[in-house]
Amino acid sequence: MHRGPALYAFALPLIFAAAVPAVAQTRHNSSAPIDVASDRIELQDRANRALLSGNVKITQAEMTLTAARVTVTYTGQVSDGSPQVSRLDASGGVTVNRPDQSARAQFAVYDLNRRVITMIGGVTLRQGANTVSGGRLSIDLDTGRATIDGSGVRGSTSATPGQPGVQSSGGRVTGRFSVPKRQGEQ
Repeated sequence: MHRGPALYAFALPLIFAAAVPAVAQTRHNSSAPIDVASDRIELQDRANRALLSGNVKITQAEMTLTAARVTVTYTGQVSDGSPQVSRLDASGGVTVNRPDQSARAQFAVYDLNRRVITMIGGVTLRQGANTVSGGRLSIDLDTGRATIDGSGVRGSTSATPGQPGVQSSGGRVTGRFSVPKRQGEQ
């Protein structure tokens, strides 16, 4: 009987959280300033966006996003006259690092208004020695909850090709969790 991606999206965060009780998921400060660096920046003021390309690195508080290319979309201006960033669209070997987890995928969207990062295409999420792979990952930065399911780019492989146990195929979620050693075990 096929249970579908919805079951995995529900059950996996519970399993992942249970497998790593010693590491608390941290709440992200999504109001912190966003620092950007890249080989090239093209400002498109009339379109309210900036295109960053080549070794893009974006940092906000303790979170870092790296990619080959990122489109920064902004709306209006805040009281000090600077534009208000509303969305980041990243592509090309996207990595999101937080103090307690690291995620890789082909594409990512950071919706600053909703405070959610969605990653698709060969997603791999790591927390300590635990690894989960799938097609789509959603990280709620307010709660620290990460949900991964098998939808997204079907049949894609991990952002690290050839790595054993890190592959998404046919819309399934796979993972490997460490097991704590019992007293006296070595």
